[in-house]
Amino acid sequence: METIINTQLPEFSVQAFHNGDFKTVTNNDVLGKWGVLFFYPADFTFVCPTELVDMAENYSKFEALGCEIYSISTDTHFVHKAWHDGSESINKINYPMLADPTGSLTRAFGVHIEEAGLAYRGTFLINPEGQIKIAEIYDNSIGRDASELLRKLEAAKFVAEHPNEVCPAKWKKGDATLTPSIDLVGKI
Repeated sequence: METIINTQLPEFSVQAFHNGDFKTVTNNDVLGKWGVLFFYPADFTFVCPTELVDMAENYSKFEALGCEIYSISTDTHFVHKAWHDGSESINKINYPMLADPTGSLTRAFGVHIEEAGLAYRGTFLINPEGQIKIAEIYDNSIGRDASELLRKLEAAKFVAEHPNEVCPAKWKKGDATLTPSIDLVGKI
């Protein structure tokens, strides 16, 4: 299995439901700022709405860091609208909900479940140049936490802005970083 870390965001063009409208979202829309592609199995399910609401409740924090969120499932944009209109929880979502009914985007990111036509829970952080900096795939029975992703976004932004430094485990904004050198080998 090859890694997709530091590879370029694949080309795509999909329909989305966003702020009460249908629109087309392409890979070019992701470029120029940080982006999170947040794959989930399906609308009208159990764990998925808890994750999407968690992301919605933290959306302003992602925006403040210059990051756009894109949720993605293999449902159509029509189903996203129906879920948004019919669910008090999902109605809180202000980020684009991308539709991938053909599975082309879920396959491109290695999260497509062929026998089910659904996606695994995949989270991908994309830098403004379109490189994939974080790739995480979860079993569908395990929900994600937006605060963990926020911390990772802050770390990725920090090392992008400070290329000679790295962030140790549990690093949070304002914490000490490390400057890799032979002097640190065996001292940590």
